[in-house]
Amino acid sequence: MEVSVPDLGDFADVEIIEVLVKAGDRIAPEDPIVTLETDKATMDVPAPAAGVVGEVKVAVGDRVSTGDPLITLDTDGANFEAPAPAAPRAEEAGAAGAAGKARRGESTAASTASADGGGAGGNGGAKAASAQAAGATKSAAKPAEPAEPAAAAPAAAGAASSGAERMVTVPDLGDFSDVEVIEVLVEEGDEVEAEQALMTLETEKATMDVPAPEAGTIVSLRVKVGDRVSAGDEIMVLRSRISTTGAAAPGLEPSAGTPAERAARQGSAAPAERAARQGSAAAAKPPAAEPPAVRPIGAAIDEAGFARVHASPSVRKLARELGVDLGRVRGSGRKGRVTADDVKSYVKEIMRGARPAEPALPPVPQVDFAKFGAIDVRPLGRIQRISGARVHASWVNIPHVTQHDEADITALEETRRSLKAEAEQRGIKLTPLAFVMRACALMLAELPKFKSSLGADGESLVFKEYTHIGFAADTPNGLVVPVIRDADKKDVYELASDLGRLSALARSGKLKADDIQGGVFTISSLGGIGGRFFTPIVNAPEVAILGVSRHAWQPVYRAGEFVPRLMLPLSLSYDHRVIDGADAVRFTTRLAETLGQVERLLEAVP
Repeated sequence: MEVSVPDLGDFADVEIIEVLVKAGDRIAPEDPIVTLETDKATMDVPAPAAGVVGEVKVAVGDRVSTGDPLITLDTDGANFEAPAPAAPRAEEAGAAGAAGKARRGESTAASTASADGGGAGGNGGAKAASAQAAGATKSAAKPAEPAEPAAAAPAAAGAASSGAERMVTVPDLGDFSDVEVIEVLVEEGDEVEAEQALMTLETEKATMDVPAPEAGTIVSLRVKVGDRVSAGDEIMVLRSRISTTGAAAPGLEPSAGTPAERAARQGSAAPAERAARQGSAAAAKPPAAEPPAVRPIGAAIDEAGFARVHASPSVRKLARELGVDLGRVRGSGRKGRVTADDVKSYVKEIMRGARPAEPALPPVPQVDFAKFGAIDVRPLGRIQRISGARVHASWVNIPHVTQHDEADITALEETRRSLKAEAEQRGIKLTPLAFVMRACALMLAELPKFKSSLGADGESLVFKEYTHIGFAADTPNGLVVPVIRDADKKDVYELASDLGRLSALARSGKLKADDIQGGVFTISSLGGIGGRFFTPIVNAPEVAILGVSRHAWQPVYRAGEFVPRLMLPLSLSYDHRVIDGADAVRFTTRLAETLGQVERLLEAVP
């Protein structure tokens, strides 16, 4: 039989990044054949049957689309049945049989993708696997059983006219996955309007509502408070008020249809599998037992680093089984990709003692404080719980150095006060931070290394041609970091307007995913509270962060006498792997000079 590329959805001309078999290899059903990489995900194409690989028709670097041939497979007689003549509706009647292999194919791809936070991309791989497995089953189908009675068609049509039931899924979350559901705002039976909030999700730095894609009635809920979801996960079934023709609206998947159609479309729809993947308490069966924990080879697995590594789903699965942290494996494939051989070589080096296992950090002593007196235990806030792990990872992994300096902002402050009335007429609160951000945007253009990031291989720098600057905002729930996009293309008034708008959204917990992503540099201003100098922690994967404290009048010796000047304390923390001390001093010195050139900060931005 000829094995071809399964359904890739909207993707076409997809690159082959790994060929996992060669002529003469004996493979089992669902063994990966090749690895494809789309714009958003990496997926393995599984073998539809057991057999011996005959001819491999593709190579690494080739580009393929749905239906293109990959290999020829000499199938084993015990595992393959020749196609039999089919009745006109054989494919539809045999869909239930196809669903079995579809479920097995999708389960393999989905478990590999979801284990590493694959989100929507992981779902894409699962669908591709399901389509390939289902296609193979159809090609081997036995004569079809009689089709369902035609009388069922009018009933189905009536159900559609009264409002079809559709599956609501999690929308695109950008770079986020495995996001916690902190509030479910509807119950089964509730009537909802289009764009009405259904539930609230919390990412690492903000909360966001999932809106209803259309008006209708909530039929059933698939998630509860505390569950974690990713883009594309099912969250509830919605019965539309509007008559439909069977076409799904954006963000919805049809849940109507025959049982065989639903089985073929949903793939791994077993309740236990859904419960294990979604953490849903609404599953009809208890979740499948989790496999025993694997002791990691070396230090504990850094999940964030594991997810960033360039590797295929099959390699990720192998690493999970062996307890290997992919972030510690040097890839030998194209673009630094980690291959299965790289993982095995890493394990062999550990076993031979050539690569010593890296110990984890020593534990902090556990103390029973109650034996010394009365205590009051209070839980951390949600944002503190989420951001704490990231701050700790940044401090442990990045060699921090902080450069302190001062800027004379006497002229800047005089100018700002003279422009306050004009700004207020335009509905803008003109703060010193807007001038500091404008000056930082100019510095990042002069010294672009400060908005770069260290490559995943640790041997390259990623320079960004955009300048999105984040700023730490103090909220009742903790610090969050909204991001002003294209800060280099905005004047002081536009920056002040964005600062006010995003600060208000942060305080009300209404920041969206786009509002906190993509930053290249961060400013943490404590000037409104007080203090002098401090050591801010770099917001990885950025390489620098500027701390700004409260300005104060100081005597400065000039032209043979002391004169009063308004001085602004600056604290620049940086990643010493990327930036050295000389670069840091150049940055703070040029920044101080620019803050003293008010006319430059007020120039119109082209």
